Amino acid sequence: MIVYNVTVKVENSILDEWLPWIESHMPEVVETGCFESYSFFELLEPKTDEDRTFVVQYFAKNREQYEKYVSDFAPKLREDGMNKFGDKFVAFRSMLHKRS
Repeated sequence: MIVYNVTVKVENSILDEWLPWIESHMPEVVETGCFESYSFFELLEPKTDEDRTFVVQYFAKNREQYEKYVSDFAPKLREDGMNKFGDKFVAFRSMLHKRS
């Protein structure tokens, strides 16, 4: 299993608008057919400042599904967030392989 891990630091000034947006964005990512499900977390430790950090993990059956998402869907979906929130958030993306 491949885990597409997205860590997002969100400025407090957009939090009330960003949270409902991400709640609708996560199912949209799964609806691409590249992921089976997702999990959504808030980072509690370490806390570095007043902004809040969240982690979304999307679960794909294999690397090919992940790569299809990155090539076919990610540019548009990432652009949607950038157009809406600009530089008020920072996202760090990584790919993980779940070991048995």
